[in-house]
Amino acid sequence: MNKKAEIYQVDAFTAEPFKGNPAGVCIPDSKRSETWMQNVAMEMNLSETAFVFPGENSFNIRFFSPEAEIPLCGHATLSSAHILFESGKVQPNEEIIFNSKAGILKVRKKGRWITMNFPSYEVETVKPIPGFKAASGISPVEYYRTGHGWTLVLVQNEIDVRNMTPDFSKLATAGVGKLIVTAAASETNFDFCVRCFVPDLGINEDPVTGSAHCALVPFWTKKTGKTEFVSHQVSKRSGILKVALIADRVEISGQAITVIKGELLV
Repeated sequence: MNKKAEIYQVDAFTAEPFKGNPAGVCIPDSKRSETWMQNVAMEMNLSETAFVFPGENSFNIRFFSPEAEIPLCGHATLSSAHILFESGKVQPNEEIIFNSKAGILKVRKKGRWITMNFPSYEVETVKPIPGFKAASGISPVEYYRTGHGWTLVLVQNEIDVRNMTPDFSKLATAGVGKLIVTAAASETNFDFCVRCFVPDLGINEDPVTGSAHCALVPFWTKKTGKTEFVSHQVSKRSGILKVALIADRVEISGQAITVIKGELLV
């Protein structure tokens, strides 16, 4: 008998289809190999596909881009929780506990919003990166490295963030790695804006990036003294995140909508 798996595509950090960040969510009927998961992620060809394996009082979750496994992905965690709640595998008043390579991730639901509890990552100042302007098209006012391995740069205003036109081939080889670009928001209903680029993992621009906020929230807390923010990721698809610093953790809230539901027959 062929093994089967539930497969979904979910638009995360949005209440509208075709907005936010699409993620794959795969719930296999049995344990699968890393090779199989990587092949499914390549087949889905989304920035990330999450694989959820039910455990006792918790779920194991792993994340794969089309190119490689990654330890943590915010929008795929949100998408996975959304499917578990929507399918009735978890009741709306229950907390989900995911065991991930980045540690324990706790998720709860209130109304249409799903809140994830993630680790917080500090940032440290670094020197300007040679060739950064040629690769990115911008001149940051501050450069940082985050505790989870991203480059984070602050630019003068939201217009600079929105108008970025990176040379992705140069960006992938400039020693930048995963890149977060942020500025104070120009719209009053948002606190800061952001765009994220991950060309070294085959993702030129990630539409909405939950894991980037694990560093963005403590960063903007130090800048402003606030601990709660509304973030606007100003990619073409765009996304809205409610985020907060709670002790040494970051809470990230978003909405999601299922756009594809199917079954893998391999």
